[in-house]
Amino acid sequence: MRGQIVGLITPTMAVGFFVLFLMLWHRGKMGNYVLAFALSYLFFAAGFLVTHLSNTAAPYTWHLTQFLYTVSLVMGSWGLAKRANQPTMLGAFLIVYLLAAVTLGVAIAVDPDIGTRLVIVNIAYGVIKLMTMMILIGSTRREAIDKLLIAVQAIIAAQFFIRPTLTLMFEQQVAAGDYRDSIYYSILNLSVSLISVAGALVLVGACIYDQVRAVRQRAEVDALTGLRTRRAFENDVVAMLERAKAEEIPLSLVVADLDHFKAVNDVWGHQIGDRAIAAFGKVIEETIRDGDIAGRIGGEEFCILAWNCEGEAAVAMANRIRQRLSVTMIEGMPDNHRLTASFGVAGRGEGEGYGKLFARSDSALYRAKESGRDQAILDTKRAKPADNVTELVTDEKPLREARS
Repeated sequence: MRGQIVGLITPTMAVGFFVLFLMLWHRGKMGNYVLAFALSYLFFAAGFLVTHLSNTAAPYTWHLTQFLYTVSLVMGSWGLAKRANQPTMLGAFLIVYLLAAVTLGVAIAVDPDIGTRLVIVNIAYGVIKLMTMMILIGSTRREAIDKLLIAVQAIIAAQFFIRPTLTLMFEQQVAAGDYRDSIYYSILNLSVSLISVAGALVLVGACIYDQVRAVRQRAEVDALTGLRTRRAFENDVVAMLERAKAEEIPLSLVVADLDHFKAVNDVWGHQIGDRAIAAFGKVIEETIRDGDIAGRIGGEEFCILAWNCEGEAAVAMANRIRQRLSVTMIEGMPDNHRLTASFGVAGRGEGEGYGKLFARSDSALYRAKESGRDQAILDTKRAKPADNVTELVTDEKPLREARS
């Protein structure tokens, strides 16, 4: 009776983790990868219960537990891969399972001793964990929690390879009917309980980290456009400027402003004005490159940092945005009415920080407004302007004036 009760500790803990991850997924509105963690512990509990309560001499017990444990491991791997935005490799996992299942069937048919069976299934589990580790290593995420997850996968994989071999060296032969009374089964209970707790705690830590990160990202994203807020944009720009200086990479700053935006609000209302801002933000997001960053820094004003981009190339990008905006329909506005925007562009000068770079870009934008709007003007001290670009040289402290 005592052995039966002790044997229920591990599956009970697993069910508790299932409930915990289920709550994190449902109440925390987290991604489906957290639901996968929950299902992983549910299948793990089911597999352990089958082992603990069924006839271990029956072949179906071994096949059923192998299936349940494999599903548990694959669900956990799927969740980790999804969290890291990596391929899930389900086909490869299926091949590992089928090879192990066939080999296990042969071992059950020819050998009443369970040693061979344990080695077969544990090697398959270890291979799945090694594959999971390789999936995570391939990810670009390199936070401390991501490195810890990789380490945990390596430890779990190692114990799958080491535990059955070492235990059976001391246990020698174990008949299938005596499995639950063996030393191996006692060590299995202890090691699996410890690893389950450790693994669950790391996964919970990863979920909490993701929640905090999501909250921070929501605070850094403008709700109307999906671009960065002014504070988030400026923080990222300062960091990228330092990197550009260290690596001697050119970059440019583009400041953009919708033309006659006050008239849009006055004539069609603020709701249509919000749609116009959102549409402009979408055009910017779809036009800039992956290495560029963009943010909404004012009511109808946007800023773009073009990475590894000289001033003339940044002007070309600004003109692409301008042209796309000029053919974009805004819901609620007349079909024959289109918005335009003006742009100020400046390439980073030697030793120049964000303040001076933004001042020159902003001054160029002001001049674009003054000289007719719906154009991009380049402010440069050293770059030769392109033929279709208006060049403007300004002083270091341009006036900041209201625009409409």
